Amino acid sequence: MTLLIKGGTVVSATGADLAEVLVDGEIIVAVLQPGSDVAEAAERGAERVLDASGRYVIPGGVDVHTHMSLPFGTDGIVASDDFETGTRAAAWGGTTTIVDFAQQSVGDNVREAFDARLAEAEGQCAIDYGLHMVIGDVNPTSLKEMDILVDEGVSSFKLFMAYPGVLMSNDGQILQAMQQVAGNGGLLMMHAENGLAIDVLAQQAVERGDTNPVTHGYVRRAELESEATHRAIQLAKVGAAPLYIVHLSATEALEQVAIARNKGANVFAETCPQYLYFTLEDHLDQGAEGAKYVCSTPLRSKHDHHQADLWTGLRTNDLSVVSTDHCPFCLKEKSLGADDFRAIPNGIGGVEHRMDMIYQGVTQGEISLARWVELCSTTPARMMGLYPRKGVIAPGADADIVLYNPNHSWTISVENHHMNLDYSSYEGITVPGKVETVLSRGRVIVENDAYLGAKGDGQFLKRGLSSYLI
Repeated sequence: MTLLIKGGTVVSATGADLAEVLVDGEIIVAVLQPGSDVAEAAERGAERVLDASGRYVIPGGVDVHTHMSLPFGTDGIVASDDFETGTRAAAWGGTTTIVDFAQQSVGDNVREAFDARLAEAEGQCAIDYGLHMVIGDVNPTSLKEMDILVDEGVSSFKLFMAYPGVLMSNDGQILQAMQQVAGNGGLLMMHAENGLAIDVLAQQAVERGDTNPVTHGYVRRAELESEATHRAIQLAKVGAAPLYIVHLSATEALEQVAIARNKGANVFAETCPQYLYFTLEDHLDQGAEGAKYVCSTPLRSKHDHHQADLWTGLRTNDLSVVSTDHCPFCLKEKSLGADDFRAIPNGIGGVEHRMDMIYQGVTQGEISLARWVELCSTTPARMMGLYPRKGVIAPGADADIVLYNPNHSWTISVENHHMNLDYSSYEGITVPGKVETVLSRGRVIVENDAYLGAKGDGQFLKRGLSSYLI
């Protein structure tokens, strides 16, 4: 159908203007000046007109770091949101595209692991989705398969410097993967924490009886995130590879990224809402309740100015993207670490709240309205090879559009969220704006507090190369 969105303020990464948006089928076909002859003709010919008066009209959010149905450990524990429930919750929160992960473990074949994950997502997603590939076993075969995946639309690969014996790659393996990415045009994503040192500190903590959830944050020290970030940057320099640091949480790690970027390196980083709003003392230090906030990298101390520095990084573009690292576990699973913080499943559920929480940064004067859209939609689309199909309101782009009411305050609660999670890490937070209407490829899937979509509406996205690589 043809649909016209009128009366709203269209916000892009470069500014905000009164404009009308004409959609034909799944595609945006025009952005029109209100009151023009063309706009009036478009309204007469449209099958439906959406009144966006008093609303921001923004490109649908692009969350490039989620973990639906992620297994944790060897006991059959799996993240509580699957591709159906997680993408539906994302849609409620104004996110219309996710990029999740396929994971190769030691001994697995990369292609078989990718195909299995693709089959798991097929027919389940409410919104469009792509996949990164986790390389957990760097060897000659997996390196060659990285090239094949790039040709097939999987252009980003994640490695870990944490979790020894499970996912961690050593420096030699990391360098080999970086050299491979340098040759195939892909992007290397890195979980940057010194896992060997963290495990020593964690074992020492348990031996002296420090087993509470807050200890998780204390042993995963900011210095160990900084050291690993620095090491990853130096290895990327040797390997001539682009590098994307995931879920950056510490000032010291941000400083390493800023140094590299000031020298013109292809180094990028994301942070997440939890690091901008939650602190170690206020959330982890709550006895067993603190398990709700255990994630890696961890929340940081409120006494060390990490949050202020992260907001500065978002303004200066040393932090280019806000993702969620959405990985929810219910209370039953979180309580498994009651006697040993090392057994707590790592992850916070937040895919539904990213757009609202970062818009709160606009109202607090931390970032501009345009920067909100840039961080949550446009840059992630460009970074992960989805632009200009995603992340922008422009002719030819997919009609992934959100009508956002900046004058509707509401309070987040487990009672009103849509994630498959029996508590909310964001419980009681009042946010100053609200997602009201969501279009995914021209189809209205959220409207008037009702979900109108269905599982299987989303399509798998074959991605190109990052737009930012020099």
